[in-house]
Amino acid sequence: MRNEGSTSAGVGDDRRNVLLGMLSAVSFLIFFQAYMVAPIIPTLASDLHAPVDRIALVIPAYLIPYGIGTLIYGVLGDRLGIHRVMFFSLAAFTALAFQTASSTSVEDMIGWRIVTGLGASGAVPLSVALVGRLYPYEQRGRALGWLFGAMAGGMALGSPLGAMLIPLTGWRGLFMAVGASGLIALLLLGRYRRYLGSAVEPTGASLSGVLQGYLYLLADTRARRAYAYVFLNSMFHSGVFAWLGVFIGQRYHVGPAVIGSALLGYGIPGTVLGPLIGRAADKYGRAALIPAGLAIGSAAVAALLLCMPLLAVPLLATALSLGYDMTQPLFAGIVTSFSGKRPGQAMGFNVFSLFIGAGVGSLVFGVLERHGFTLAFGAFAIVEVALALFALRVFRKEGRRAMLRRN
Repeated sequence: MRNEGSTSAGVGDDRRNVLLGMLSAVSFLIFFQAYMVAPIIPTLASDLHAPVDRIALVIPAYLIPYGIGTLIYGVLGDRLGIHRVMFFSLAAFTALAFQTASSTSVEDMIGWRIVTGLGASGAVPLSVALVGRLYPYEQRGRALGWLFGAMAGGMALGSPLGAMLIPLTGWRGLFMAVGASGLIALLLLGRYRRYLGSAVEPTGASLSGVLQGYLYLLADTRARRAYAYVFLNSMFHSGVFAWLGVFIGQRYHVGPAVIGSALLGYGIPGTVLGPLIGRAADKYGRAALIPAGLAIGSAAVAALLLCMPLLAVPLLATALSLGYDMTQPLFAGIVTSFSGKRPGQAMGFNVFSLFIGAGVGSLVFGVLERHGFTLAFGAFAIVEVALALFALRVFRKEGRRAMLRRN
């Protein structure tokens, strides 16, 4: 039985870091394609002859199945081998990206986004689970910082480039480029199948064992709190970000290209500071960083309600992103510490909470937005600052000393 904090046998530091870079690239790609959709909704509505509010369903149509799929892939990863299931998911993502480009109606687009959400949902959470086995707990923050930094980079570039590349490639060209990138990643990672396979051995758990695994996870107070915060914090960030482009367009009367440029700040902290935030978590623990991240996110949203000039919006988007990068990667680090012999299952439930929260958040914000952005932003900011205050107590035992004792 492998110790939870040990690294994979036979995987040296250089090879391990190369794998980390490749897994980060895959995470970037999947998040890029998820976030490139929102700013091209008007173009999709025009080309597919559908109202904007109906085309907007492609966002939760992807996010919610993605969250559900992570539960399935986490279990399959533990039973069959994380690397095998991760490769299958990446292959499905690649094929479905090409297929989405062939959509001729809104029904086609929504349908393929649902299937893509299900197909793609194994690659990122199983990558996180692999990192949890390749790196010991006291080094895991830096590694997860790179991985989540890549996700943040995908968010940062997905929205603006999705809008800016449409005149050059068209929306079909965007999905074709994503599919081609996925194919390249699949071929490059294929060279490391043997090493990835050595990271975690399949458990071959029965169905009753799987259910016991979830019961074991949810019986732990620390796990329940972490998953609850993943869900609620994801609701906040996804709800705000999914509608931030609409807010900018209505408030400042600008088009997609300007909206994309204004959103460019979202993801910069994770891309640039992700590893540094991870190192700080390794060095000092997560007890202080998590409440601070929640508070920063709440303050950024509250500031959006003020009459700020358009030039200030990228700064607020950057602050909002910093709040995300100081919370969700750190929650993932906590989750890897109680994964035991089923890292895929534990991380799958983490990403399930993340993406279900994201889908629900975008839907809830849309309902509140019908009564005005002041109500929607205000409600979300109040809930987030309340989470920050509770986090001072909930995560008080996630300091450096407690982390070393658990390891």
